[in-house]
Amino acid sequence: MKERNPIVFLTATVTLMVLLVMGGSTLLPALALEAPPNYHTQWGSLGSGDDEFGHPSSMAVDSIGNVYVADFGNSRIQKFDSNGVFLTKWGSEGSGDGEFQYPYGVAVDNSGNVYVADTFNHRIQKFDSNGVFLTKWGSEGSGDGQFQRPFGIAVDNSDNVYVAESRNYRIQKFDSNGVFVIKWGSRGYSGDGQFNFPKSVAVDSGDLFDDSGNVYVVDSDNHRIQKFDSDGVFLTKWGRRDSGDGQFQYPSGVAVDSSGNVYVADSYNHRIQKFDSNGVFLTKWGGFGSGNGEFDLPSGVVVDNSGNVYVADSGNSRIQKFGAAPPTPTSIPTVTPTPTPTPTPMRFFLPSIINAPT
Repeated sequence: MKERNPIVFLTATVTLMVLLVMGGSTLLPALALEAPPNYHTQWGSLGSGDDEFGHPSSMAVDSIGNVYVADFGNSRIQKFDSNGVFLTKWGSEGSGDGEFQYPYGVAVDNSGNVYVADTFNHRIQKFDSNGVFLTKWGSEGSGDGQFQRPFGIAVDNSDNVYVAESRNYRIQKFDSNGVFVIKWGSRGYSGDGQFNFPKSVAVDSGDLFDDSGNVYVVDSDNHRIQKFDSDGVFLTKWGRRDSGDGQFQYPSGVAVDSSGNVYVADSYNHRIQKFDSNGVFLTKWGGFGSGNGEFDLPSGVVVDNSGNVYVADSGNSRIQKFGAAPPTPTSIPTVTPTPTPTPTPMRFFLPSIINAPT
């Protein structure tokens, strides 16, 4: 029997593995580099009572694990413990202090203060951890410190505030009191630093040289993630429109864990995707539906200090929590292979004006 040349065999094997990981169209999808997390629990249903939601849009987690939910359709913020036990709420529809017009984004700083992107009032509001109003800034416009439908908001380790503006196609950076610092971005469809509906923003923990961190932006209608330093200098990007690994259909939310891994709410693919800090695909979970680990247009994602992942499952009006520990094979939420509805592109659920073209 003729022996195989070990060098040729090894080269062919490595080549095949590389093609598999790259997701070669003639072979198999890209291989996940880790297992998705365990499903833990869920809470919420459609409604306006405590622990009910009018399509939750995003979340934030404080240092002790409390979860703040932007209850978009009910124009309020709800606060829960890490297991979904209701703690408090604040806000109602209006334009006064502590009132909201469809707030989409929420973030928490190192002191536990809560920042809300009050989307249709074109402003940011700041509260303490119990919902006591502290300050606000912004008005409708395109100048520095003005907004056109701010959707996403994030706070770095130095308590700088980053705001993603959907209609001004830019990111603005402020100090914790709303003093304007810098801005970047313009409308575009493929260029670095250009945006077409920047919808969410997240900041990592930084490094020894810069604790402000890198900034990740969901460039929703360009179906990609863009990464910048804290001054808006472009670093990298990944994604395009499709349903494969590392591809997106109108992504809505982004979060970063303590290790720098990036989680994306891939809304119209009804799943969560996880990447390393440079956009290398790691794993995914979800699929269209209402069962445990399934999603209907997930719009927000956040990770706590223990590595638990919370998802705003907007179409199902609930929050789902997933654990950091690797699951057993029988409990892995997987992407369902059955066809899912192909929705008409929209901006969000309520009100109808949000669905108007940008």
